[in-house]
Amino acid sequence: MKKKIIITSLFIVILLSITVPIYALSPSSNQIYKGIDVSEWQGNIDFAKVKEAGKEIVYIRAGQGFSYKDAKFERNYEQAKKNGLKIGVYHYVTARSVEDAKIQAKFFASLISNKQIDCKLAMDFESFGNLNSNQINEIALAYMRELENLTKKEVIVYSNTYDAKYIFSKEVAKYPLWVAQYGVNEPQDNGKWNNWEGYQYTSSGRVNGISGNVDLDEYTNDIFLSNTEEVPEVENPKCDYEDRILYKVQPGDTLSQIALEYNTTVSHLVEINNISNPNLIYSGEILTISCNHNNTTNCNQTDDSNKENNNQNIINYTIKRGDTLSQIAQRYNTTVASIVSLNNISNPNLIYAGDTIKIPQNNSQTQNAYYKVQSGNTLWGIAQRYNTTVANLVRLNRIRNPNLIYVGQIIKTR
Repeated sequence: MKKKIIITSLFIVILLSITVPIYALSPSSNQIYKGIDVSEWQGNIDFAKVKEAGKEIVYIRAGQGFSYKDAKFERNYEQAKKNGLKIGVYHYVTARSVEDAKIQAKFFASLISNKQIDCKLAMDFESFGNLNSNQINEIALAYMRELENLTKKEVIVYSNTYDAKYIFSKEVAKYPLWVAQYGVNEPQDNGKWNNWEGYQYTSSGRVNGISGNVDLDEYTNDIFLSNTEEVPEVENPKCDYEDRILYKVQPGDTLSQIALEYNTTVSHLVEINNISNPNLIYSGEILTISCNHNNTTNCNQTDDSNKENNNQNIINYTIKRGDTLSQIAQRYNTTVASIVSLNNISNPNLIYAGDTIKIPQNNSQTQNAYYKVQSGNTLWGIAQRYNTTVANLVRLNRIRNPNLIYVGQIIKTR
């Protein structure tokens, strides 16, 4: 009986030694700082309460891509600085070529010019589209080297464990790592980096002073810059990116539809986004669109230039929860590009419920507008959108049964 107990105990010890991970990625030092990383999604943050909650470091998103500046960047920077938190900054990279990488690095540097930053500048490159691993690493290295050259500051790579292990190269791993992995006590070894300087362990943390979820992090003292003087002045590279915007692929989108909406061509979208199969794009994928391709549309056209067009009327529309610019454009028989230019929208994928935007309409459209029925539509819903009544739609379209309309059916709305 005693022998059986001994054997069983030995078996348990062996089993535990097998199931417990042998390898884990360690922090670069024993000195650990509690922190968060934030963007406009956290709204107006009370950094005094964040400080009282024991947070010492905050990484703030400065911008995204070629031209989008985070709507809360300036406020977050000023308030975090005022309340004595150590500040890091990051930029969401969407580059699809080495040239794009250098332009985006310059844009990031311009956003943080003349600011006093405490922590290493972070590259958040996780949206790869159809890039292969060699292209991804070329872009990452070009971006970080350009950023170092422009700012004279050290740079850190933000990456999840999977990308760190399977995507990024050993050359990229020469830069320090801020790793994201949730649901574990320690991030797993990735075979490239020997340790981490930043560790994001959840995206659903709660902190006093912040409404809703926020990313929680730990940082080592190696995260701090060796030189915390103000970032040198870097000119905003408007001439390089001003005609480029980002588009998030929606379910059911095709390249031909996107090209039509933005007055460009499928071949140009394929070229600028390095798309291997034009018939295969994925919902959620980020596409770069050059709106001035072939001198068709100017994404940065001002409101005044639109108002001077005698063939257009302008109506105001209040954005509702769940709306997208693509849906709004379809409702009003216009294009996303027209709405973007009229409202000077930097990021067409980022609109807010309750905001009022201007919708361009040709005079001919205002006299005779049509709507193509979508899945889930009702006559009542269409009537609400067009400020009319079900009875009027029934009359205009000679509809026999107001409860029976079909996807693809064209409805005359006025």
